[in-house]
Amino acid sequence: MKKLFPSLAVAGAFVAGTNIVSAKVAAVTLLVQEGAPEAERGFTQLLKEMFITGGAAFMGIVLLCLILGLAVAIERIIYLNMASTNSAKLKQQVEDALASGGVEAAKEVCRNTKGPVASIYYQGLDRAGESIESAEKAVVAYGGVQMGQLEKNVSWLSLFIAIAPMLGFMGTVIGMIAAFQKIAAVGNLSASLIAGDIQVALLTTVFGLITAIILQIFYNYIIAKIDSIVNDMEDSSITLIDMLVDHKK
Repeated sequence: MKKLFPSLAVAGAFVAGTNIVSAKVAAVTLLVQEGAPEAERGFTQLLKEMFITGGAAFMGIVLLCLILGLAVAIERIIYLNMASTNSAKLKQQVEDALASGGVEAAKEVCRNTKGPVASIYYQGLDRAGESIESAEKAVVAYGGVQMGQLEKNVSWLSLFIAIAPMLGFMGTVIGMIAAFQKIAAVGNLSASLIAGDIQVALLTTVFGLITAIILQIFYNYIIAKIDSIVNDMEDSSITLIDMLVDHKK
C-alpha cells in the first residue's frame, strides 16, 4: 500500500499537469485571437503567451521535463515523509520491550513501526541471537539497502534539472541560426527582420532556466530530507548495538 500511494501520486501529477497545461494554452490562444487588451492580461497570461511564441518544438520538451520532474519530486517527498520516524520514541519503545519481553518483544515493536529506522532495528534484533558482530553486519548491510531506496529516482530529477536549460540553449542557438540565415538571404541587416527569431531564441532559454530553478528547489529539499533520515539511521544503528551489548550482559 505504501508503494501504491506514491505511484498513484506520480500518475495523477503527470495527468493533471498535462490537462492543466493544455487547458491554459487553449485559453491563451483564444485570448490572443480575440485581441484582449494588454492592460487586462496579467503576468501569468503574458507568460503563457511567451510560451506559445517560443514554439512547440523546444517549449513542449522543456514543459515535459518540468512535468516529469515535478512528478518525481512529489513521489519522493511523499515517500520520504512516510519513511520519517520519531527515532527517540522508537528507541525508547525498543529499549523497554527488550528489557521486559526480550528480543522477540522488541522485534514486534519494530514490525509495527514504519520507516527504515525500524527496519534496521528489526534486522539487527533478528541476528542478535547469533552474535553482536553478526547483528552489526546485518545493520550495516541493510542500512545500505535502505539508503538506496531513499535515493531511488533522485538521479532522474537531477537529469531534468541539467537537461532543461540545455534544451533552452539549443533553442536559442537554432533561433539565432535562423536569424542569420534571413540576414544572409536578404543581404542587409534589419532589426524588424530578425527580431522575431531572436525573441523566440531567448524565450526558450528563459523557460529552460525557470524549469531548472523550480526543480532545483525540490531537489535540494529532497536531498536534505534524505540526509536527515540517513543520519537518524546511523545514530539508531549505534544505539541498537549498545542496547544489544547491555542486554547480553
